[in-house]
Amino acid sequence: MPTPKGSWASEHSRVQAKYNMHLAAGLGFTAFTVFVGYQTGSFYLNLGPELNTKVNVLSHEQVRQQAAEAAAAAATIVEEPIPEPEVVASSEIVEEVVPVAVVEEAAPVAIVEEVVPAAVVEEAAPVAIVEEVVPVAVVEEAAPVPEVASVIIEEVAPASVPESVEAVPAPSGNESGPSDQSEVVAATAAAVAVAGDFPVHVPYLLIGAGTSSFAAFRAIKSRDPKAKVLVIGEENHLPYMRPPLSKELWFSEDPEVSNKLRFKQWNGKERSLFFEQDEFYCNPVELNSKDNGGVAVVRGHRVVKLDIVGRKAELDDGRTITYDKCLIATGGKPKSLPSLSSAPKDVQEHLTLFRNIDDFQRLDSISRQVKSITIIGGGFLGSELACALGRRAKSNGLEVLQVFPEDGNMGRVLPKYLSQWTTEKVKAEGVQVMPKAIVEGASLEDNKVVLTLNDGQKIKTDHVVVAVGLDANTDLAVPSGLEIDSNFGGYRVNAELEARSNVWVAGDAACFYDIKLGRRRVEHHDHAVVSGRLAGENMTGAGKPYWHQSMFWSDLGPNVGYEAIGIVDSSLETMAVFAKSTAADTPRAVVEATGEGVRSETENAASEQSSLKESSKLHAPVAGEDYGKGIVFYTRNDVVVGMVLWNVFNKIPVARRILKEGLTTDKLAEAAKLFDLHE
Repeated sequence: MPTPKGSWASEHSRVQAKYNMHLAAGLGFTAFTVFVGYQTGSFYLNLGPELNTKVNVLSHEQVRQQAAEAAAAAATIVEEPIPEPEVVASSEIVEEVVPVAVVEEAAPVAIVEEVVPAAVVEEAAPVAIVEEVVPVAVVEEAAPVPEVASVIIEEVAPASVPESVEAVPAPSGNESGPSDQSEVVAATAAAVAVAGDFPVHVPYLLIGAGTSSFAAFRAIKSRDPKAKVLVIGEENHLPYMRPPLSKELWFSEDPEVSNKLRFKQWNGKERSLFFEQDEFYCNPVELNSKDNGGVAVVRGHRVVKLDIVGRKAELDDGRTITYDKCLIATGGKPKSLPSLSSAPKDVQEHLTLFRNIDDFQRLDSISRQVKSITIIGGGFLGSELACALGRRAKSNGLEVLQVFPEDGNMGRVLPKYLSQWTTEKVKAEGVQVMPKAIVEGASLEDNKVVLTLNDGQKIKTDHVVVAVGLDANTDLAVPSGLEIDSNFGGYRVNAELEARSNVWVAGDAACFYDIKLGRRRVEHHDHAVVSGRLAGENMTGAGKPYWHQSMFWSDLGPNVGYEAIGIVDSSLETMAVFAKSTAADTPRAVVEATGEGVRSETENAASEQSSLKESSKLHAPVAGEDYGKGIVFYTRNDVVVGMVLWNVFNKIPVARRILKEGLTTDKLAEAAKLFDLHE
């Protein structure tokens, strides 16, 4: 050990001074750090009212959370004047203990101001009042209570909540608040989770309230029974089926059919146009509070934008909803003709672009008042409406005309010979059919629409119905960053119907990849059902590709109809076989036999089995042949890609199997036997 310079006392003083300097520097640095942290909000020193009270150091995130909660409470809580302290006997002291602030001894205790009155803690000292949103700590047992104690009971008005949410009633002055504070938190959360008339967050959001959404939420509920599903629809109606709008509803003899929206199927059985009764759906405000989940429909609103990354939907009124999974099922918009869409406003008032319930109700009323109606379009919808109105014309003298550019009715689907035969059937229903006619202009004269055709003819009519097809409703594509298929239109999706992460598309608006027939877009009821069901299953994690071949059907009244599957295009090569029909080979007969008018449902009862009885040999149809019933095969590269079952019903499973197997044209003679045409 080295010998110190000078005395031991002087050396001790020098070392002590050095130590003191280091200590002072350390304390100064610590104090500076605490000061900076406190001022910047990195933490908060929650000091109690007495020296022996514990200190809670809160993180920056905890401080921000408490500040947000306090701000929310301040915005909703309505304070009343604090009553003067009242001295009461100790026997009147409230026994319940409410978590408020940390107190170890008989210190003043905080009463919480919240939606329900705060319970009063039994203590020996006067009670202080502290405004908080929710309790954050636990009250420890107080010291023994003297014979007399001061108790303050403060009445707090319920927090203001949206009109559609029932406010939590405040207990009277002689009642204590709920002992389980989780009930208070749940009630407050329920109020915050609702904005106006619907929730601000839902697990499943379905955009569009049509057939695809209906099929989707049924699939979701079947796989996730407690699912909470919110449907947003632009129409002011609950989900309904569209096919009867151009079929059975027009054959009703009830003058109130457009108000009741109930119809008789071809077998006479009555049913509603709506998929479910009103009681099936829950109030959107109550959706998130349903323990077993439910389905709610918001009507009369439209989603205008999706934030795909943030999983947020923006509505037409500016409100937003967050979601976990989203389905776009916006369907299609009816097309018009350039010559009509550019017509003057007075002409537009005499036009109906037929698509929904409102269009049916309007046209039903008009058809009972005017003397003439002209239908533009020769496809499924136009031909069905022509037959329906033609049937009504026989009883009220209405003049019905049908104009289209093809050679015959449904000329883009049926082979020419069958299309022309169908036209004769439509004429027999009382319709004046004008094929090979194109509308080039429209004007109004004497309150009648004057249509100018490509050959110079002019048609004067009271009202015009436009039924020339659909455009996929892709209004969300641009603002939401979704891809539109350049060839077929519609949102481009994969085989699982997914457009983007957690966003699916179904129905008319989906351009999907068919693993058997390639990329397609289909506009029929059964496709809406099948694709909606698949999307719903995949939203719950199924991960299934689209492989099911959907079908479609068309009825030209109760006696002529057909079912089709696959790609049916009159530009393809076709081969067909026909036989004489019987009374059992009509739409009316199949409904009477099955009790179901929705043909995509009757096929579920059909069988793929066949007796393999001999059918007539496959041949090209000849002039004058009776096309009572038959099968038309559509081929591409010598492979069957589609079929029309003409007045042949409940054989779609057989047709679907043929498509699945990729049958070639050299085997069609054997395939025709499967349909038992000569039973």
